[in-house]
Amino acid sequence: MSTITIAPPPPPSGPPLQKETVAGNYFVANYPPFAAWKSDRIPEFLEGLGRPPRPGVPLGLYTHIPFCRKRCHFCYFRVYTDKDAQEIRGYLDALLRELTTYAARPVIGGRKPRFIYFGGGTPSYLSPEQLRFLTDGMKRLLPWDEAEEVTFEAEPGTLTDAKLQAIRDVGVTRLSLGIEHFDDHILEINGRAHRSKEILRAYQYAREIGFPQINIDLIAGMVEETEEKWCETVAKAVALRPDSVTIYQMEVPYNTTIYQRMKDDGKLVAPVADWETKRRWVNYAYGEFEKIGYTVTSTTTVVRDPAQVRFLYREGLFSGADILSIGVASFGHLNGVHYQNHHDFQPYVDAVKSDQLPVYRALTPSADECLIREFMLGLKMGSVSAGHYTRKFGVDPRVRFAEPLARLHDWGFLTVAGDRISVNREGLLQIDKLLQEFFLPEHRTGRYA
Repeated sequence: MSTITIAPPPPPSGPPLQKETVAGNYFVANYPPFAAWKSDRIPEFLEGLGRPPRPGVPLGLYTHIPFCRKRCHFCYFRVYTDKDAQEIRGYLDALLRELTTYAARPVIGGRKPRFIYFGGGTPSYLSPEQLRFLTDGMKRLLPWDEAEEVTFEAEPGTLTDAKLQAIRDVGVTRLSLGIEHFDDHILEINGRAHRSKEILRAYQYAREIGFPQINIDLIAGMVEETEEKWCETVAKAVALRPDSVTIYQMEVPYNTTIYQRMKDDGKLVAPVADWETKRRWVNYAYGEFEKIGYTVTSTTTVVRDPAQVRFLYREGLFSGADILSIGVASFGHLNGVHYQNHHDFQPYVDAVKSDQLPVYRALTPSADECLIREFMLGLKMGSVSAGHYTRKFGVDPRVRFAEPLARLHDWGFLTVAGDRISVNREGLLQIDKLLQEFFLPEHRTGRYA
C-alpha cells in the first residue's frame, strides 16, 4: 500500500486545549452522540431483532446493576440507593425476563456471548444469593461456556470474603475495583462509600482466591485533590501491582451532585483541578507505572503485561460487536442498530412485566457514521491500521479524514507513517476533545450525552 502524505492545512487558530474544568460530558464512548438517538427510531431496532446476526460478528452481554450504598457526588449514571430486597429481587426478575425475550429472537440465533460485563451502579451491592440467582438464570438462557472474559465492577466496601468467593465462583475472570483514590478525606468529600482500609483487605483476598485479572480504577482531579495526595495515591496503586489500572480525568456532568451544589453561571466554584493539571497528573501516574514495566495501552489504561491482559468488552464495544444490553438505562448495539433502555427504574420494570421490550431510544448509523465511530474509538487505543478500516468499510481513513488528521498532525498530536496512524501521549491525554474534530457538522454542537 502506498504511503499517503498529509498536507498541512492553513495554520489553525490553535489546538483545542481546554484548561478550566466546566460542567459537561466530554468522555467519548460512542458515535453518533447519544443525544442523536431518538424514540421514533425504535422500529428500526425491532426490525433488526428479526434478522439473523451478521456473519462473523461476536456477541457480548452487558448487565446493568443500578444499586449503590450511596451516590458519589461525581456520578452521572442511573443508580438507586433506596431499593429494598423485594424491589431488588423484582429487578433481577425483570433482567431475566428481558434476557428471555432477546434469547428467542433471530438476532441471537443460539449464539453464546464471547464477553460479559456487569456494570453499575455497584454490581457487588448484590448479596451472594442474589448474584447466584441472577447468573444461574442468565446461564440457562445464554450459556457462558464460550465466554473468554467476564468482568464485574465492585466497590471495595461491599466486598466480604464470602462475596468475593461467590463472585469468583460464578465465573468472573476480570474483577474491576472502583478504588478511585486512597485518601479517606478525598473519598469522603467526593461521596464515595468505602475507605482506604477496605481497599487493601478486598484486594488481598481477591488475589488469594485467584481472579485471573484485577483492574483498579483511579480518578485524577477529584474535589480537593492536591499534588501531594495524588502522588501518594499513585504510589499506593503501584505497590499493589494490579494487572491493569484505568485512570479517568474528573468530569462534572450536568446531572451530578457536584454540579447541582456548585454551579454558578455554568462554572464550578469548587476546588476541582483544571484540565491541564489533570492531564499532568495522569501522565505522572503512567510514568510511575512505566518505571516498573507497565505499558500504556489506551488513553485511560496502563497494563502490566499486554501479552496476557486484554479487555475484550472494550475491544468489542469499540469495533462494532453486537452487545446485548439489559437493565435500566443500559445501551447496546444489535445488527447495526444502537439502542438504550428506559432510563428510569419503574418504567423499565413495568415495561418488562408487560412483556414489552423496555427500549427508550435507538439509532441506525449510516455506513459513514460507523466508520467515524470505529476509527475515533480506535484512536483512543493510541495507534490504528489504516488498512483495517479500508478492508472493513471500503474507505481509506487517511483520505476520508484527511482534514482532521492534518489538523491533529499540525497541532503536534498525531503522526501518519505508512499504514499506521498514531496519537502521541499529549494527544492521548486529551483525546476526547480532539475526537470531536472527526464529528460530522450536525454532531458538533450541543451536549455529547
